[in-house]
Amino acid sequence: MSYPYQIKSYDEYKEAYQKSIDDPEAFWGDIAEHFRWHKKWDKVLNWNFKEPKIEWFAGGKLNITENCLDRHLEKLADKPAIIWEPNNPEERTRIVTYERLHKRVCQFAQVLKNNGVKKGDRVCIYMGMVPELAYATLACARIGAIHSVIFGGFSAQSIADRLEDAQAEFIVTCDGAYRGGKDIPLKSVIDDALIGNKTVKRVIVYTRTRTPVSMIKGRDVWWEDEMQAVTEGAEALKSDGFGEVEVMDAEDPLFILYTSGSTGKPKGVVHTVGGYMVWTNYSFVNVFNYQPGQIHFCTADIGWITGHSYIIYGPLSAGATSVMFEGVPTWPDAGRFWDIIDKYKIDILYTAPTAIRSLMGFGLDPLKGKDLSSLKVLGTVGEPINEEAWHWYDEHIGKKKCPIVDTWWQTETGGVLISNLAGVTPAKPSWATLPLPGVQPILVDENGKEVTEKDEEGNYKGNLCIKAPWPGILRTTYGDHERCRTNYFATYENLYFTGDGALKNDDGFYRITGRVDDVLNVSGHRIGTAEVENAINMHAGVVESAVVGYPHDIKGQGIYAYVIFNGRHFDDELTRKDILATVSRIIGPIAKPDKIQFVSGLPKTRSGKIMRRILRKVAEGETDKLGDTSTLLDPGVVDEIVKGKL
Repeated sequence: MSYPYQIKSYDEYKEAYQKSIDDPEAFWGDIAEHFRWHKKWDKVLNWNFKEPKIEWFAGGKLNITENCLDRHLEKLADKPAIIWEPNNPEERTRIVTYERLHKRVCQFAQVLKNNGVKKGDRVCIYMGMVPELAYATLACARIGAIHSVIFGGFSAQSIADRLEDAQAEFIVTCDGAYRGGKDIPLKSVIDDALIGNKTVKRVIVYTRTRTPVSMIKGRDVWWEDEMQAVTEGAEALKSDGFGEVEVMDAEDPLFILYTSGSTGKPKGVVHTVGGYMVWTNYSFVNVFNYQPGQIHFCTADIGWITGHSYIIYGPLSAGATSVMFEGVPTWPDAGRFWDIIDKYKIDILYTAPTAIRSLMGFGLDPLKGKDLSSLKVLGTVGEPINEEAWHWYDEHIGKKKCPIVDTWWQTETGGVLISNLAGVTPAKPSWATLPLPGVQPILVDENGKEVTEKDEEGNYKGNLCIKAPWPGILRTTYGDHERCRTNYFATYENLYFTGDGALKNDDGFYRITGRVDDVLNVSGHRIGTAEVENAINMHAGVVESAVVGYPHDIKGQGIYAYVIFNGRHFDDELTRKDILATVSRIIGPIAKPDKIQFVSGLPKTRSGKIMRRILRKVAEGETDKLGDTSTLLDPGVVDEIVKGKL
């Protein structure tokens, strides 16, 4: 399959970019013609950022799975769609061809229907990284159900909150999951999440770890039994619409993905069928300069947006081969990624700076004897990559022959917004560089005025906003459109606010400098400070807490918690462990603070606002830059905090 919209030179990029700004409707209309539609759209784009109201390809009818599966069957039926590498390298690999993937998705779509799932129903998917997770995701899309994939590291309480917010009636899970040396008891976490739940009607359980689980009559069914029933009845079902797709409107919701905000309550970002499909495909083909026949290895979990866009929808809509890895990069040893690249002759590696920094720490021994010569493109995602890690990646993994795409984007953007295009546009270490066609960034000051003065280093510096919609932009936050408006479109008039700060140089290159709101970026995953504080405050002895980010050698940003504690049995280390256990139970291990400092008070203004700016400076070790503390309610608290810094 060829991609007529693939950019092949810097000049072509400039031309495409200009056209996308001058006439976005003609530009995206041309690209959308290359997909399979049941009915062409009435209008390419309607939008305003005030409400906000955004529609791409309005009136167009399609099903995204036909574009990911059915349209490839004539020429690519025997080509691997998914190569699955299990957690245990001794276990058998699974290679799923496009034909087999199509068949499994159709079968599981029928399972969902048999269990009462209809168009518009919300299906929560909480599984390990097994091919069945991809089958379940695509099967939902095939019948028009809205999938909400939850990362397998979240706690029962986090799942319960998401189930309630989405009013989900169906869950697909596994008995357990393998991740490195750990077995994760997914079904029992789901059971805990369902205590008191009034909406969930059916739980479908796939067998992976053979962990003993409780199966509740009338609610819980086994994946294997349900698939068997469909297989046995397949002939009869053919006449009854077996394998047929639900024809969707381009603006129908495809999925909800929960992300942390600056308040404690997770928000469900909604992406729709048509625009998201066009954007993930276009960005995949162009950012990675994907060539037919190449093998693409995105190391993310499908529970995050990176897995949705660049393991499932982007690669499959392009007829690519996508590698799905169940394990972690350091198990059974730190050479696991390099083994996988050698084994499958991988062309594209897309991973997180956190993983690169972690693997750097093991030195070069794990690379010995590993053939990485198949690699053509390297990519990073999740957070800005520091120069040291960029050069290590370039030299030792890419052998200075592979362009590195440093991609910046978010759950809300659906796909990459700012990145060099591999081998096509210039790269600059630790700079995301240029916006993709259709993306119009602007740097503004806190009053929303465009930044026109350079800083002392010759760069423009401000808050990163986008002036106009691209096809992959979020449409709403599930069940609460006002929250979408206030979070993204109300800070600055007629702009989408990303929550990130950035630099821009005279070449028009962008460098992301990190979050400017109360959200942390830990190992490429966004965690709201309020969410962590709420979890810490649930501990019986905690009076109050404040959480900030600080530089972390591996994770990029670590979590530093200041805690006022008045509980009995006060033993510092034991209490720290108790608080960490509380956070794990309420959110999940991913949100555990790296440092907990016990304090007698927090720096507050007279109106009671916690001065997190001061706490951040202390955590960063910049105690000589605290500024004026005389206006605080109790300036003495700051001295005590500085003395007790961990």
